[in-house]
Amino acid sequence: MHFLLSIALVLQIISAVVVIVLVLMQHGKGADLGAAFGSGASGSVFGATGSANFLSRSTAIAATVFFCSTIALTLASGAFSNRSAKPAGGVLSTIEQPAEQASPEQGMGSNEKSSPVEQIP
Repeated sequence: MHFLLSIALVLQIISAVVVIVLVLMQHGKGADLGAAFGSGASGSVFGATGSANFLSRSTAIAATVFFCSTIALTLASGAFSNRSAKPAGGVLSTIEQPAEQASPEQGMGSNEKSSPVEQIP
């Protein structure tokens, strides 16, 4: 299992670098780097031919590999399997309440129960 996690992590890092490089290579309006690799077709990326079509498809493939490796790392790390072991009440339900201590007024022989409003200084 550790071997598969290592492969998924290496795949994620490589695909992240590839996505960054491919996005930087794509050209917008007036950029010359993307036009140097193809016919320099104008228009939208999806309808263009040449380098824009190749770059956009390879970017989509690299992004798909990146997201799949991210999902694989998340599932393999056990992030979802640990939820069943935790108590359902939340974080504060795990705190133990201290034993009730007698207040100084009750220790002096006072038989009256004071209301919570009287206990506030």
